[in-house]
Amino acid sequence: MKKLWVPLLMTCASLAGLVLGRISGKNAAEREINKIDLNQIMGGGYGSSKLQSIMGLIQEMYVDRVDMDSIEEIVIPELLEKLDPHSVYIPKSEVEHVAGELKSNFGGIGVTFSMRDDTVRVMSVIPGGPSAVIGIQPGDRIIKVNHQDFTGKKVNSQMVMDSLRGEIGTQVDVTILRNPSTTIDYKITRGEIPLTSVDCTYQIAPGVGYMKIDRFAEKTYEEMLTGIAKIRSEDCGTLIIDLRGNSGGFLQVVIGMCNEFLEKGQLIVYTEGLHQSRQDTYARGNGTAKDLKLVVLIDEFSASASEILAGAVQDNDRGLIIGRRSFGKGLVQTEMTLPDKSGLRLTVARYHTPSGRCIQKQYGKGKDDYYNDIHERLQNGELFSADSIKADTLQAYKTLNGRTVYGGGGIIPDIFVPYDTLTASVYLQQLRAKRIMYDYAMTYVDEHREELKKMKTDELIRHLFSKSFLGGVEQYAKKRKVTDKDGGAVRDRGVIETEVRAYVAQAIAGNDAFYPILNTLDPVIKRALTELGVEATYKYN
Repeated sequence: MKKLWVPLLMTCASLAGLVLGRISGKNAAEREINKIDLNQIMGGGYGSSKLQSIMGLIQEMYVDRVDMDSIEEIVIPELLEKLDPHSVYIPKSEVEHVAGELKSNFGGIGVTFSMRDDTVRVMSVIPGGPSAVIGIQPGDRIIKVNHQDFTGKKVNSQMVMDSLRGEIGTQVDVTILRNPSTTIDYKITRGEIPLTSVDCTYQIAPGVGYMKIDRFAEKTYEEMLTGIAKIRSEDCGTLIIDLRGNSGGFLQVVIGMCNEFLEKGQLIVYTEGLHQSRQDTYARGNGTAKDLKLVVLIDEFSASASEILAGAVQDNDRGLIIGRRSFGKGLVQTEMTLPDKSGLRLTVARYHTPSGRCIQKQYGKGKDDYYNDIHERLQNGELFSADSIKADTLQAYKTLNGRTVYGGGGIIPDIFVPYDTLTASVYLQQLRAKRIMYDYAMTYVDEHREELKKMKTDELIRHLFSKSFLGGVEQYAKKRKVTDKDGGAVRDRGVIETEVRAYVAQAIAGNDAFYPILNTLDPVIKRALTELGVEATYKYN
């Protein structure tokens, strides 16, 4: 037995030595290759970082041909993903579309639209635009574009914009379905379409003006000044600025707007970053609205530039902030064009409100967690109770008059107004889910269009308030297999009829008629008027 073990052990030892030798030799070879890569090959100059080195080595030494552009398109977004939620890469194909979001005009046919049952439905027609001139109407359904079917799940909002927008002077063929059976072919020459960002300005109550601002785009400042002049002409000494749902825009635009309300030398905002020294921006004192009493409305979707305006007003004790805690974006991006005409929005600084607050919420757990914060607020009850707002007491600051405000996650309003959707009946929720009110309103418009078009805006609104729509909605809903099983029709009659009136008014007269109707039941606006000492009644009802 011993004689058998000795040769076996020797054989094993030899094999082990051979394997170890090969492993040792392999490692030594790899170390030598690495040494050559870094010290000799890199002398050719691939760059100073590991990422640049690897990209260069792949390009020069990889066994197969590689499309380096496609690799960059994958690597760059992944790299930016590790920074913050707002540093983003914009592919060349998307640059024009992204830039257009904050422009004040574009080439198109002049309609707003929505997707309903896989069909493009015209919501409104821009007065004086190409579609208005040739007779396209709200409620029309676009079923063909350039003689190709334009319905079904393949059609999405981006596809609609890509198809209908284009260079001014170019043509697009559109087939629309009007009513159940009428189809009409149009040849539309695209024109310059203005994009307004101040959706509506009107006198909401005696002495009180209301202004809805959708975003902070190129012309928002000018549009705001026009709106202020309008409410002054109606002897309004108070202005309600509605920033709910406003996700932001250009920093310089909102700074200009803040200047209109603040006294000379009052701080509007300051920005600061690792590579950017502190830059303070003060009001110049030449504002045209310093005498107006001010209320600003915000919610969980008010972000960025909206929070700059709300923060400047709150920290300078310039007005009242009403609503719910804002989104919490305190990062400033600079947009750059890369050599291949793609784009980069890189976060370069944080902005701080006049008291010193940075209201940026935490983003260390990733983008999904960052944007799910709104859902978390719903789950923990914050949207329904001010007591559920978790203020960061370690970030306490003082306003100009010594009031305590908090940083670290949005602007907390001076007066909280809860979200009220959960109080809606099951019937109302079903009507909204299937867009019954909107579809019924478009049917009503089709049947009464000529009569309604003859009315001026105020006359139209008063006419719609004189009409009862509940019965019509209930009958229309039954055809869509929605029935009232919880008494919601009676309980929510005011909401149902108000939404129908608003949609009808919008189809005929645009947002100038839409908001004055819709706002009559808005709890945030009602609270604002109460705080202003104005009875929550409206001149139209």
